[in-house]
Amino acid sequence: MNALLTTVSADPALGRPILDAATREVIGHAPVQTVADLDAAIAAASAAQPAWAALGHAERARLMRLAADDIDAHADELGEIITHEQGKVAGAGEAHGAAHWLRGAADTVLEPQQLGAGAELHYVPLGVVASIGPWNFPVMIAVWHLAPALRMGNTVVIKPSENTPLSVLALVEILNRHLPAGVVTAVSGDREVGAALASHPDIAKIVFTGSTATGRRIVESSAANLARLTLELGGNDAGIVLPGTDVEAVADTLFWGAFMNTGQVCAALKRLYVHDSVYEETVAALAARAEAAPIGSGHDKSNRLGPVQNPAQFDIVARLVDDARDRGARIVTGGEPAPELGPLFYRPTIVADVDDDAAVVAEEQFGPVLPVIRYSDVDDAIRRANGTEQGLGASVWGADADAAAAVAERLDAGTVWINQHGGVDPSIPFGGTKASGYGLEFGVEGLKAMAATKVIRR
Repeated sequence: MNALLTTVSADPALGRPILDAATREVIGHAPVQTVADLDAAIAAASAAQPAWAALGHAERARLMRLAADDIDAHADELGEIITHEQGKVAGAGEAHGAAHWLRGAADTVLEPQQLGAGAELHYVPLGVVASIGPWNFPVMIAVWHLAPALRMGNTVVIKPSENTPLSVLALVEILNRHLPAGVVTAVSGDREVGAALASHPDIAKIVFTGSTATGRRIVESSAANLARLTLELGGNDAGIVLPGTDVEAVADTLFWGAFMNTGQVCAALKRLYVHDSVYEETVAALAARAEAAPIGSGHDKSNRLGPVQNPAQFDIVARLVDDARDRGARIVTGGEPAPELGPLFYRPTIVADVDDDAAVVAEEQFGPVLPVIRYSDVDDAIRRANGTEQGLGASVWGADADAAAAVAERLDAGTVWINQHGGVDPSIPFGGTKASGYGLEFGVEGLKAMAATKVIRR
């Protein structure tokens, strides 16, 4: 029995059933909380914030490291909940990653800046920070939000995704063994609770990871409280494979850049532009890896791919592939559900001979599908890669490092990787451009985003 799951799960008579992503069996019950519960959580966070800020950076960092150690100690329990809710293979890896990010924020130094003429720039707490998170990495992204906020002396109220609340409640249960009461609170509610959180007058900052459409609504809601915003929104990341690329040398990294977490990653590779000279070789290499990738329950660690997390997303994936097929695209492999594995499994799919205006290219799939688009001119590939409203990440693949870097400089994205895609680090800033959001997370810039500035002149 998972003691952590038992602790955070509500009475079945009062809670909302939460389903295993793979089997669709009930694994626990989430509390059904309301706007009144949210108001109480924000009041508690407001009351706790001055004392938390007064502890100072060193003591806050010490408590954060203790919490990180405890997350590591309970990674198997927490990871089991993550795998149940989200479906990913080896959820303990996400738990350990969250601990790593918590330590990263605790260890990052941000000193007052000496400006000259007797002036100093200080970074001071904002107050109460709202975290609104997604379902694809529920624990990891919750920590991405809360770690820099705590480090800078803020308190945090988290609204987890309705699809994956129990893993976030379990994370907060562990954190609160080490943090003062009211410093971190999670409110498991519906969209009404999320909207109330975004517009609440006592919220100083909102951090949101999710779709561009929801991000736009949060921007509108924040007009009521003028809360500062960090928005990491949808990505339809493009990759460009240059002529002369050693396809076999990059094929594994290329495949997993698209299919990590079964493609359910904001900054996964979503569109791949491949030069004529290596197009068929690249398509074949990706298809071979798709056919060989073990798929099944995330509780079986021999698998690499799991289910699509929820029925709505599954339907999006199926619709995009069916539309591509109807338009005459070549479904090289996959292209259909795998019902023998469970109701939400979809075979990893490579789509070739597809145009930019096909929905599977123009829309973010957020699932186990990669369209591979042919090009003959690098300038044209750059134009097409940039021809979307989104700009979270992009990648360039090639044997000539200078040529790849020259292309990278011309891509409209917050991060451009060379011969890799999707890697992040707690010390390196990360954020989007265009409709993929604004504001930076991670590292020193991530701490600054969770602080107000104050100039002191002597």
